[in-house]
Parts: sequence; structure tokens; C-alpha cells
Amino acid sequence: MMVLEKDIKSIVAKAETYADEQGVKLQLVYDLPESLLKVISERSGAQSLMYFTSVDMLKSRLENGCFILSKGEEVVGHIFAHKHMVNEHAVYERASLWVKKEYRSFNLGLLLMYNLTELYKNDFVISIARATIVHHNNELLGMKFVTLSQMSKVLVDTLEEIGKLRDEDHYRYYVNPYFESHIRELK
Repeated sequence: MMVLEKDIKSIVAKAETYADEQGVKLQLVYDLPESLLKVISERSGAQSLMYFTSVDMLKSRLENGCFILSKGEEVVGHIFAHKHMVNEHAVYERASLWVKKEYRSFNLGLLLMYNLTELYKNDFVISIARATIVHHNNELLGMKFVTLSQMSKVLVDTLEEIGKLRDEDHYRYYVNPYFESHIRELK
């Protein structure tokens, strides 16, 4: 784990340097204009790797925080925290990750994932994704791949109830270290 921790800090530092050189600013926000939320919603419906998210869903997620990458007035990347309640426990899902095409391959997606994961490092964080790059980045972030059989029944039932229970052949679940240490006890 120590090697990964060093690697992630180096990769994040390089991504921050690249962003600075490009004039791209990283911000944690809790409010965005309706027009931008509409664009993000439409984008989520148009891209097969993104889960469709309505404007109302995005507004709800904004209450938990959204990291955006912007260059001037243009948003060139974003990630939201989607809060789910599992009985009395809050579980934060990293959701709606997107980076504009010309800024990909510079670890800006990882930078967004890192910051949101750090924001909730003392809480339950889950990533549900099918893209291999997201799995790789989750591992760099110290998150652990877990199967449904490793989760508590109440967590699996909640995932099913909220429509987040996925086919384990195509999707993977990753949890942060705090979540991993409590995953069987989450009741």
C-alpha cells in the first residue's frame, strides 16, 4: 500500500501541475447554474459509460459536493457525491465522473476522484463502475474491490432498492479503507 500511496501523490501532483499550466481550476462546489446541470444531465444520457442523471438528481447530489474543473467559464470536468442512506449510515458514491476529451490522458479524472475520496475519507465511499480505467484508479486510490458476497445483506438490499445493484461480470464495486473495515457490520 505504501508504494501506491507514494505513486498516487506523485500522479496527483503531476495532474495538478498540468491543470495549472493549462489554466484549469479545481473547485469544490455546492451550487451550479441550472443550464450547466442540464448539459451534465444530457451528457449522462448520451454516454454509454455514464449512468443517466436527471437535473433534479444532480441538484440533490450537489448538496453533498461536486468537484469541477473549469477553464474560464467552461467546465471541463466534474464528479459528484451521491449520498445513499443504508439505515442510519451515509454511503457516498462517486458519480457522474467526466473530463472533456482534450483533457483526458493527463490524470484529471483521477484528480477529481482523489479529491472527492479525500473529502469523505472518514465516511463510507463506494465506486460502482465498469470502465477498466476507473478500476485502475480506484486501486491507486487505495480502494478495495469487493464482491456482493462480501457486503452485508442490508447493503446489498439497499443497492437493489435504489437501483445500484449491478451485474458483477460487467461492473465492479470498490470501497475506501474506512468502508472496507466496516463492510460486513453495516446494518
